[in-house]
Amino acid sequence: MRPHIRAALERSAELTRSNRLVEAVRIGEAAINRATDEEQPEIQQWLSDHVNDFVGREDLP
Repeated sequence: MRPHIRAALERSAELTRSNRLVEAVRIGEAAINRATDEEQPEIQQWLSDHVNDFVGREDLP
């Protein structure tokens, strides 16, 4: 995954934790829409691996 895509996803997680959901979705969606077909599986895996980054909880699987 390209660095700017990862940075956008990380920023989206940050905004979600701050209850800035509209901005978080806008940034995350834009990053996903710019991703190549080859990056899509990696993005899906990153999102699965970093669910706690979005909700700010450590006790989730």
